[in-house]
Amino acid sequence: MSTKKYKILVVNDDGITAPGIKALIEVMKELGEVTVVAPDSPQSGMGHAITIGKPLRMDKVSLYEGVEMYKCSGTPVDCVKLAVTKIFKGKKPDICVSGINHGLNNSINVLYSGTMSAAVEGAIESIPSIGFSLDDYTWDANFEHCKKYIKEICLQVLKNGLQPGVLLNVNFPAGQQLKGIKICRQANAKWAEDFDERQDPYKRSYYWLTGVFQSHDHGEDSDVWALNNGFVSVVPVQFDMTAHHAISTLNTWDFNV
Repeated sequence: MSTKKYKILVVNDDGITAPGIKALIEVMKELGEVTVVAPDSPQSGMGHAITIGKPLRMDKVSLYEGVEMYKCSGTPVDCVKLAVTKIFKGKKPDICVSGINHGLNNSINVLYSGTMSAAVEGAIESIPSIGFSLDDYTWDANFEHCKKYIKEICLQVLKNGLQPGVLLNVNFPAGQQLKGIKICRQANAKWAEDFDERQDPYKRSYYWLTGVFQSHDHGEDSDVWALNNGFVSVVPVQFDMTAHHAISTLNTWDFNV
């Protein structure tokens, strides 16, 4: 293994005090110099939101020995932007890792995820980036079984690099017995959503988002299949959302303008 001390940016969306980011920091400290910029409160489901209508604050904190840490009042993407411009000052880190998220970010969840959006922002900045998530939403989730996989995946990325515009979405199934790593595609699955309507003490309605995750994708090469069968899923993700296969069809349309 290389003895190089890498410069590592750690971010998340569950907040700077989340156990998941603590576990990720512990792994990253084995690889190099760790800088953490994370939200000062939970920011799950923020997607790629950025703060433009109010000022951002970023304050240095001391939570873990030997780690430079900052809490940010903004979104996960704000955290990456501030880290690149104000902390690294353009001298970009060797890798950006986001998580470990409390809850999966497989399939369609990648679009909503603050964890993954932070990693996407890292990739936009041309930093090799990875998002990590575990199928356990509880605050006291056990991340120990994820650590050796996180370290190996990060070492492979640092050794081999990633193609421009590509990042990795890594999800861990529930349970301690993992069967290994599967390189996958994003499953064709979505949430069947509803809003639970309730009333406050003043008899005014309010709504709470609920839903059931449904997959009708039966392929054995998807992240849903891998996770359901005890594998760590690794999906290469890109932020170029162009449907390239549709361009030729659209060029056959007769626009009468």
